[in-house]
Amino acid sequence: MKIVLVRHGTTEYNERKILQGKSNIPLNDTGRRECYKLKDELKDMNFDICFTSPLMRTVETAMILVGDRVLIQVDKRLEERNLGNLEGKSVDLYDSKKYWDYFLNYKEDKVEPIQDLMKRCKEFLMDLEENYGNQRILVVAHGAVIKALYHLIKKTDLTSDLSKIKIENCCNIELEK
Repeated sequence: MKIVLVRHGTTEYNERKILQGKSNIPLNDTGRRECYKLKDELKDMNFDICFTSPLMRTVETAMILVGDRVLIQVDKRLEERNLGNLEGKSVDLYDSKKYWDYFLNYKEDKVEPIQDLMKRCKEFLMDLEENYGNQRILVVAHGAVIKALYHLIKKTDLTSDLSKIKIENCCNIELEK
């Protein structure tokens, strides 16, 4: 199974360095341009199905990338990590070392614990393996979800620094599972 992970295009919150989490923020003009550029880069890649988070920034990204050429399936497990009391606040308040420490499983400020995020992403991947075994799948999601999926697919040592990988807006990562 080939999986292409894509983080949604840029939003106003991304540009202003505000944590958006599950806030339903749309793409801005920069984000739309990024999506059209990525669409052109992916034009020779055929997908059997596309999965996306239900949040509008990912749905819009998926629509630009594949339009009506591929079935787009919304999956709630791909929603961004719930950032609790930090949503709508400066990214400077988010200590990624703490929030991405698998064994600490930090829960302060009602942020979704890392183990919960990893569990729902693992369940999503298990469903893909069971139902889409040898297909090429596009997954359009959010930074934390893409990071979690990446670590699960790559079977990263959970004692390592899981926060280290950076996922830029509208970037794509092609992996085999």
